[in-house]
Amino acid sequence: MLAKRFPEFAIEWSGLRYVAAGFAAAGLLIIATAISQFIKAKTTINPMAPDNAEKLVVKGLYRFTRNPMYLGVLLLLLAWAAYLQSILSFAPPVLFIVFMTLFQIKPEEKALRKKFGADYDNYCRRVRRWI
Repeated sequence: MLAKRFPEFAIEWSGLRYVAAGFAAAGLLIIATAISQFIKAKTTINPMAPDNAEKLVVKGLYRFTRNPMYLGVLLLLLAWAAYLQSILSFAPPVLFIVFMTLFQIKPEEKALRKKFGADYDNYCRRVRRWI
């Protein structure tokens, strides 16, 4: 909506469509890989129920980011922003980071810290929240 409403913020570079495709492919691959790692570990993938986690997943993508599923969604949002070719289209991904950190990730971290204690604290010291 913003991209159409304010055409003066358009980005004139045809290569952005390729960037968008790359972000989308990376986002989908990251999400699928992260989910498969949770399934393999036999633990919940439901972000609304961190108390149901049976295991702390720290291998695979989880060695590089504590939240690869959210990172994958962020990449999909960045893909859409690049596809729309407007500077204003990059505002929602920034808002996504702020919202998810405050209202989803931090509460998840609190629940996981309560459930896994020092193991989770050690993991947090080794691996960053996003990237």
